[in-house]
Amino acid sequence: MCLAQNGSQITLDTSETLFSVLTAINTCGFDAELDASDPLRAQVRQEVATAVQASAEAQEMKQTMCDFYKAHQLPDASRTLAQYVSLALYLGPPPGFVPKAKDADLAPDAAALTGILQPLQKFYALAGLHGEWARHQVIYDGMMARYHEPLAKMLFDTEVYLKLPSAGYLGRGFTVYLDAMGAPGEVNARNYGSDYYVVIAPGRADALKTGQIRHAYLHYLLDPMALKYPEALKRVQPLLVTVKNAPMDQSFKNDAALLVTECMIRAIEARTTGPSKTPEAQRLQAVDDAEKQGFILTQYFYQALVAFEKNPAGLKNAYGEMLGNIDVRKEQRQAEQVRFAAVAAPELLHLSSPEQGKLLLTAAERLSAGDPASAQKLAQQALQEKKEDPGRALFILAQVATANRDMQGARTYFQQALEVAREPRVLAWSHIYLGRIFDLQENREAALDHYRAALTAGAELPEAKAAAERGIQQPYEPPRPAQQPAQ
Repeated sequence: MCLAQNGSQITLDTSETLFSVLTAINTCGFDAELDASDPLRAQVRQEVATAVQASAEAQEMKQTMCDFYKAHQLPDASRTLAQYVSLALYLGPPPGFVPKAKDADLAPDAAALTGILQPLQKFYALAGLHGEWARHQVIYDGMMARYHEPLAKMLFDTEVYLKLPSAGYLGRGFTVYLDAMGAPGEVNARNYGSDYYVVIAPGRADALKTGQIRHAYLHYLLDPMALKYPEALKRVQPLLVTVKNAPMDQSFKNDAALLVTECMIRAIEARTTGPSKTPEAQRLQAVDDAEKQGFILTQYFYQALVAFEKNPAGLKNAYGEMLGNIDVRKEQRQAEQVRFAAVAAPELLHLSSPEQGKLLLTAAERLSAGDPASAQKLAQQALQEKKEDPGRALFILAQVATANRDMQGARTYFQQALEVAREPRVLAWSHIYLGRIFDLQENREAALDHYRAALTAGAELPEAKAAAERGIQQPYEPPRPAQQPAQ
């Protein structure tokens, strides 16, 4: 269900994979906030228990699966839930639950749980989890309908404040997943490559945690911006030394882009949270709290936003000037006067790997901005350094070749991407583009093979699925150039 009116990849959705993983851990004793959960959670738990009780084989597989769960259970229930959310977001659809990335590329908390996949595959079939999922689709559809309007309004209001439409974020996605089998008090947000996810569980009180969702959405909007100004980030690098003793997450102390973005987000939240008549002292207290956690540029961005609100320019145009106007020495002196708090609130958004993905993220942005030469250079650098996803790098090089009308080069790169890629989007669109190339070369049989492969790889990607189905229905024809008016 699309949350935006501009065609951007911002969606509210449910996932059978997520449902299956969370139902499995509920079966094994995950009881956090059960009384506050939507009644559907207790109903599914009871129905699955009944199905398992009726099958000796299902009982045996439940025991195997739950032994693994208990061996990896954490003292904090919220962290136990978080690691299984991380795992579920990396998995393909049931019944295979095939990881979308190599084990070495999984988030650390997800990588520790891959041993549960084999018993989960068998438990899924023996306990009839697909039937459970199908039976309760009407309830899940009702949940999405209930949450759609307030979520869409929150995203729209955020874009209006920033004067920044999300439609320009090609090749990236922001998805809010609803699932009743989680704990309603917990919001889990993840950034895996170019995709951002928020997982929430409806509860009996049905209070939507828009603040946490907006925090993740602000990351989705702002994370790419800082990477466009490498020289400005290099200039603020000395500020990292001033926060080495701050209680915030270590990633912010090692990466100027992460620190700058988080400070900007904290400032935006201080400016916009609450009704318009919220006392200024209350907003400034939020700024002070952020700086005591180590986000030392929050005050600077807060004041910059006051000026920004009076200017018709959108944040995309104003961001570079905001970053460039930071007086590093002044901020260093002020940071030295801050008495950091003993602890910081945990960061909502978990990155797959904060140190990885920057080159390819920037390459994708440059390609979208009509700069294929820079995109090519960055993607080649990513391949040479072997620190980022080679499948995505080859896919970007293929797109560059396509933009340069180099059909043979594009074909070669798309084929190479298929050999190493694990990401469904890269796999699906590589097959689609190869299908189109073969159509243009009048090799319809080879084209159909790729369109059919794209249907499988892109089963959970609506746009890719639609493109593959069009390719199967009729051969691809490139768009005709617009006709010039008669002179």
